[in-house]
Amino acid sequence: MPVRPLSDERQSERASSLRYLLPMAIPYQRCPKCNHQPLPAEQALPAACPACGIILAKVGQKLPPPAPQPDDETQWPDDDALGNASGRADPLLFWARLALLAALTVWAWVLIRMDYRSGGIGASFLHRPLLVFHEAGHVIFMPLGHWLGVLGGTLGQLLMPAVMAVALRLQNRDRFGAAVGCWFFGVSLLDVAPYMYDALHPQLMLLSGATGEAGGHDWIYLFSSAGLLPRAQLIGGLTHKLGALVVLLSLVWAARLLWRQRQAIAARPTPV
Repeated sequence: MPVRPLSDERQSERASSLRYLLPMAIPYQRCPKCNHQPLPAEQALPAACPACGIILAKVGQKLPPPAPQPDDETQWPDDDALGNASGRADPLLFWARLALLAALTVWAWVLIRMDYRSGGIGASFLHRPLLVFHEAGHVIFMPLGHWLGVLGGTLGQLLMPAVMAVALRLQNRDRFGAAVGCWFFGVSLLDVAPYMYDALHPQLMLLSGATGEAGGHDWIYLFSSAGLLPRAQLIGGLTHKLGALVVLLSLVWAARLLWRQRQAIAARPTPV
């Protein structure tokens, strides 16, 4: 009697069933699902993990990723509750951050109250490092054309704290550091606002030692090219308000993170 050949579907099902009956060539040292160890030395059917009960011979099927282990030093938990990458609440780090938050709050109050109409923030300490990134921005964006080269000064001093905040949040998973980066971004907006406001009736002394177009005023050129010069003071005032809002929201974010860290420290069991 001739033997009827099996269909492709039937052959696939048969091969799949035989795979589960074959002994494993390399036994697992720990469970691929729950990381439990030790496991049975003989892992052919029907051997299973003692902890989660998964059949070890069937692990060729797609399994969910193992749950993160809180004591594993290779894990990087979010920084908002515990405060450091090791997963342990650190009181010293908490108090250091609290002192920094207090200093930034007082500093923000001083900077926001400075009159942007007269360029008062230009006398602050932070104006000098921001000016370095401003001038570097001109050089970086110069190859992209004259207009972007002029705008690049403002872009440079805004991108520096923005990149810092993003890097701290995504690379280091440091939410408090990201909040500080956002604080610097808001301060940079406060620093740009007087420059914008001054474009309509130039009074600020620029690095060239002159004022207005004679001194190479970026925003006179930028607003004029966009037809917005008559609204320079309005835009400058709105930029100051936006900067103040970003600074305040950053402080609220940082304070909320410290509150959660304080709760984590308080919930830590007291050593006997």
